[in-house]
Amino acid sequence: MNASRRPSRPGGRSTGPGRTRAARRPAPGSTSRAQVKRVRYRPARKVSRRAAVLALVLSALALAYAYPLRTYIEQRIEINRLETEQSAQQEHIEDLEAERLKWEDPEYVEAQIRSSLLLVPPGEDLVIVIDENDPERTGGADNEETAELTWYDELAATFEDADRLDSEETEEAAE
Repeated sequence: MNASRRPSRPGGRSTGPGRTRAARRPAPGSTSRAQVKRVRYRPARKVSRRAAVLALVLSALALAYAYPLRTYIEQRIEINRLETEQSAQQEHIEDLEAERLKWEDPEYVEAQIRSSLLLVPPGEDLVIVIDENDPERTGGADNEETAELTWYDELAATFEDADRLDSEETEEAAE
């Protein structure tokens, strides 16, 4: 070996004079089957194992938090609905309290008695104004036939009908 020559291969071995790489290769067709190495071609993975494991862990965490998150959202909706109901109930309570305070005033009570029960203190005259356009306020109707009778008026009407029997009915009863 020549000292001025550098080894061309790592590890210090040279191919030597007259030895080339092609010379080391066996000639095609002269090789035996045992010397041929078959190599499978594996395409490069697009996703590494670490990325796959990370995706699996993240999806497991997402599934683990999905149900509690749904429960939390449903509970917040229920709380908002109940708070709305509570504020409506509070307004109703305030209205009833205002009505109760009105009934503690003797003048208001007296006005209600006069308007709804048509009662007046002794010595005063009761005047009722009838508005023909407001049948609900006057209690009357446009037509007597369409007016509904009270139970005692209906009872009196049945007695009047029983007193007025047709002559045919009395003749049939006599026979």
